[in-house]
Parts: sequence; structure tokens; C-alpha cells
Amino acid sequence: MIDRHLILIGLPGSGKSTVGPLVAQGLAIPFVDLDSVIIRRMGMPVDRIFGEFGEARFRELEREATAERLAAEPSVIAPGGGWAVQPGNLDLARERAFLFYLQVAPAIALERAAHGAVRPLLSGGEGLARMHTLLAERESSYRQADVTVANDTDDPALPASEIVAWIRRGGFA
Repeated sequence: MIDRHLILIGLPGSGKSTVGPLVAQGLAIPFVDLDSVIIRRMGMPVDRIFGEFGEARFRELEREATAERLAAEPSVIAPGGGWAVQPGNLDLARERAFLFYLQVAPAIALERAAHGAVRPLLSGGEGLARMHTLLAERESSYRQADVTVANDTDDPALPASEIVAWIRRGGFA
């Protein structure tokens, strides 16, 4: 039985929402995408929340959703790419979770992010340059994770199985 949450952190497009469900399935625990929780709660997509209420309000909603999820049964949690750099989030999570940094090259992250939902902090400007900037701003926070897992692969089952194996080796499952 797992007694802690697993939180996947990394750049937009690092695979949190793709790898997360596979990890959850492998460990027989729920998967929670925090952006989806916020979208349901607000009744609008993330880019609209940013546009109408601003990033600060979105981060408040994200922190509330994190606290609620951490108070519930253990799950695999996928927050947004900027979650890890928000003051207090890593400290809050450490009390009840293991953190996994899904490390990916900025070019791969950009390619993946281009196929998903609109990402407000990637809009405007040159995408690859923006992704490099986000990595430079966030990597020190990402590196505070308990484990770094490479995810430059096209097969999300590989990093998922690495995370599941880590949990099982550690005696947490």
C-alpha cells in the first residue's frame, strides 16, 4: 500500500499528463491532473482563467487544489509546469509526497506542448527560446525533486515503469 502521493514536475510538454496515468495504473492509485481540477472548478480553460483573472489567481487555485489533493488518499498528481516554482508548493508537497522531475529537452517539450492545450506562458514570442527561458527559470526548483527521470523518449511507458520500479524498490508500494 502506498502511503504518499507522487507528484510529477517538469516543463510544459515534459509528459506529466501522459506518464502520470500510466504510473497511477501501475500502482493502482488515482491520477489527478491539477489543471483539469481547476478547469472543472472554474468552468473555463486555463488560458481563459489567465486572461480574465491573471496568473496570480490561477496560482491560488492551483495551491488550493494541491492542498485538497494532498489531504486525500494517495494519488499521482500532475500540476502545471510552473507549479514547482511557486513559493511554498514544494515544502507543502514534501510532507505528503515524493516528487519526480520529468526531465526533457526544451525542443521535445515544445513539440509535445504544441499538440496539447493552449499554454498561456508559452504564447507570444519564439517558442523554443521561451521554453529555454522557462527551463532556466525553473530548473533549480525541478531539481529539488526526490528523483529525476529522463523523458525524451516517444514511449511514455518507459519513464512510467521507471517511476513504478523506484517506488517498489523503495518499499513504498
